[in-house]
Amino acid sequence: MKRVIGKLVCFLLLLAGVAGANAQSVAGAASGRSGELPKVYMFKEINAANLVKIYEALGREATGKVAVKLSTGEPGGHNFLQPALIKDLVQKVNGTIVECNTAYAGKRAKTEDSYKAAEDHGFTAIAPVDIMDADGDTPLPVKGGKRLKEDYVGSHYLNYDFTVVLSHFKGHAMAGFGGALKNISIGIASANGKTWIHTAGRTKVPGELWSNIPQQEEWLEAMAEAAKAVADHCGDNILYISVANNLSVDCDCDSSPEDPKMGDIGILASLDPVALDKACTDLVRSSEDHGKIHLIERIDSRKGMHTLDYAEQLGMGSQKYELVKLD
Repeated sequence: MKRVIGKLVCFLLLLAGVAGANAQSVAGAASGRSGELPKVYMFKEINAANLVKIYEALGREATGKVAVKLSTGEPGGHNFLQPALIKDLVQKVNGTIVECNTAYAGKRAKTEDSYKAAEDHGFTAIAPVDIMDADGDTPLPVKGGKRLKEDYVGSHYLNYDFTVVLSHFKGHAMAGFGGALKNISIGIASANGKTWIHTAGRTKVPGELWSNIPQQEEWLEAMAEAAKAVADHCGDNILYISVANNLSVDCDCDSSPEDPKMGDIGILASLDPVALDKACTDLVRSSEDHGKIHLIERIDSRKGMHTLDYAEQLGMGSQKYELVKLD
């Protein structure tokens, strides 16, 4: 009898050990402690077919009503991702191209003008286009932020089930560079939300933006916090693809951007936006193209890498990654 009881106890302890190990494994995977670095996939050759292939390499299917977030470009500019390049990917996921109005007095500050810019640049010919703050905005909570407690996104954003973040990686006059993190923070924010981020929570009134500019680190941190609000909202229903071409020091929001001084790098993609942005900046720095000095100067003079440092602190992702070359 004692022998039977002893075997039963051992069996129960074994079951408890297996259950505990499984629980630790699940917890470790959920918290990113699995030991595996996030993968960043890359094609050097930039074309429509490779854009579809790199999406497929991520292994995360865009389902439901899909928002494809990209910049449709300020009129006068010409470096934005071209409709011919992105058409196959957008149509493969049956996506709607989404944008929000700008907070500055350009030609996309009003919904009708934003839509016209998208039409004139050829985007309405390949997919539906939604200016998401046409009917106002809605708050998303910022968890663990020190600059913002909420992020204000276009109200239509809540209509979507999945987000494909399709970014043009390039420089930026204020942020140093623009990539995945900027695309989901400033890009998905309403005009009021853009003002909120740029002023690190001082005002939501676009007309008051330029008189409320904070210290550089403050607004970069606010941008990272707004990106976290979007990422938290999406959970696993989001993925990130960046095209590093037309590498001007200026953003697609500039109506007269400086011409690129270095050659194209490629298409990169990841499920980790921090890893993706870091990989893009690393490839600029390691390039043998002497023209890189202009983009590097723009990034570093604006303290652009602070955005990634802070986003990593917020738990958004890792600056360590595995680069997987696909060509």
